Amino acid sequence: MPKNYTLSLAHINDTHSNFEPSKIQFNLTVDGQKYQAETKTGGYARLSYQIEAARKRAQNTDQAFMFLHGGDSFQGTLYFREFQGAANAHLLNMLKPDAMVLGNHEIDAGNSPVLAFLNRIEFPLLAGNMDLTEELLDKEGRLKNHPMLLDYDNKQQCAKFLLKPFYDKQIAIVGITLDQMPLIARPDPDTHFINAIETTKNTVDILKNQGVDHIIILSHLGLDQDRELAEKVDGISIIVGGHSHTLQGSFSDLGLSHTDYAETINNTPIIHASKYAEVLGLAEIEFDEQGSCTAINGNNYFMLDEQIEVSHLPSSKEDATSKTRESINASSIITAEPIITAEKVSKVITTLKAHPGVLGCEACAEVHETIMRDYRPALNALEEQVLAHIPRDLIHTRLPSKHFPHGSEIAPWVCRSMFKATKLSEPKLDFALHNAGGVRQSLNKGNLSVADVLGRILPFELPLVKYQIQGKYLYQVLESAINSATNNGVTGTGAGSFPYTYGIRYFYDGNLAMNHRITLIEEFQQGEWRKIDTEKLYIGVSSAYTAAGKEGYDALLKAHWQQDLNTMTLPEAFVDFVSQHGNLIENPLQPNVYYVSHR
Repeated sequence: MPKNYTLSLAHINDTHSNFEPSKIQFNLTVDGQKYQAETKTGGYARLSYQIEAARKRAQNTDQAFMFLHGGDSFQGTLYFREFQGAANAHLLNMLKPDAMVLGNHEIDAGNSPVLAFLNRIEFPLLAGNMDLTEELLDKEGRLKNHPMLLDYDNKQQCAKFLLKPFYDKQIAIVGITLDQMPLIARPDPDTHFINAIETTKNTVDILKNQGVDHIIILSHLGLDQDRELAEKVDGISIIVGGHSHTLQGSFSDLGLSHTDYAETINNTPIIHASKYAEVLGLAEIEFDEQGSCTAINGNNYFMLDEQIEVSHLPSSKEDATSKTRESINASSIITAEPIITAEKVSKVITTLKAHPGVLGCEACAEVHETIMRDYRPALNALEEQVLAHIPRDLIHTRLPSKHFPHGSEIAPWVCRSMFKATKLSEPKLDFALHNAGGVRQSLNKGNLSVADVLGRILPFELPLVKYQIQGKYLYQVLESAINSATNNGVTGTGAGSFPYTYGIRYFYDGNLAMNHRITLIEEFQQGEWRKIDTEKLYIGVSSAYTAAGKEGYDALLKAHWQQDLNTMTLPEAFVDFVSQHGNLIENPLQPNVYYVSHR
């Protein structure tokens, strides 16, 4: 009997149909000078190579191996828009996960796409707190009793779980997803989600009573709720998470986050692997006989192109437009302007590649060829339709931060495009309101194509909805959405609920008492900002998702009326705006978000 039970674990989450490598930027300091290195990372072919390499290493040392997906495979790119989950199932089958947990974006369009996915996949989909006991018996496309789905066991009041051999014992994988699913997605009305903590606790107790002590919770709750889960439920061996797009690991020297990999709470490590298939999480874990983690060594790993473009980051005294660029690949150095020497470029790239969280571009040829042959041709035509040239990067961040005190640089432009499109048919329109999660990525410098908008930035084909609402409810909806985004006195659904606006601006102080945190809302009228009247009626526009009261926007349901704009969707409004006004976007809009955090 082994004294220690070791597991080699690979994990990904929130991949959102990013089958090809994604653009990434790193900021490095070399010899006292700051540089930006731009390249591409990840994608399914590189993931496949690294996962298979980890699987073989484990086999060669007689070690248990597991590969898990933390949910949200759907949405995100044109691949999903064009193939509606079929490509996701096909390519995930090639990566051979042991299990995946249901994410909220899997159920954005109801249960039917989940059923189509279940019919195609060759691995179990875990949704241990999804209760299907009230599913209509005469319903087409029922999920209940599907052989690839492990849902809620109403009789046992626990999750159905996956058991796998683990040396002389068994290891359990339990999938737990957001119990606020109706607030953030669109499950069928006969589908319910049971409290995540209660379900997990009951399931762990049942497993322990059956002599199963090694228990993995495969979670799509987000980091904050994973922390709460670990704190409140004893006996979890490890939580493999998703939903919050958290990059764990020490990457501050690359200009990215510094969050401990395998943050441990109540003896339970929590691991996340960022987003968009940009990184692969790899961990070597030791458990004792009782299932407790005694050691964990791992990291998230970027998988970078050979070609890396290096820019000089100017100091505060230098003109930001004077950056020079060079690129390097495996065989040559190409210098655009001889300000940064080839030697310096080489040193920057060597420094980047030497980082402990960086791997190379090795890729599985079979996966790459499958993407290029079966799926890529459908996207090429849309990429050739250039809308505008974007003169600088516009960063999308869901929440305001030290570097972006007014939050996202791109979400306000999305709001402006919604406003402009709606104003054509509603001249009395006062404002546009949109949630941060409805914008998926930053806007990169260079040519912007239809494919970029529909596939990366605004991939959700949501109709616009106009409505008339009283001023006092705007105070309610803005505070509720921010409270939900920041877990300020409530259990939120993630930072994606944070509100962005055009036509109105607001001031939020998270340190004030509940229902008093929005201290002021102003509308822009006749060239100046004026305080809104709480009793007056205003006309606004939002996406159909937000107008339905999702993610803390329930006060929008108090509108006097709502009306779908059947002729215009959210991405179409942005496409129209950018094609006409792309040259405007280089200039910042007036800030509409004034935010004080409670932390």
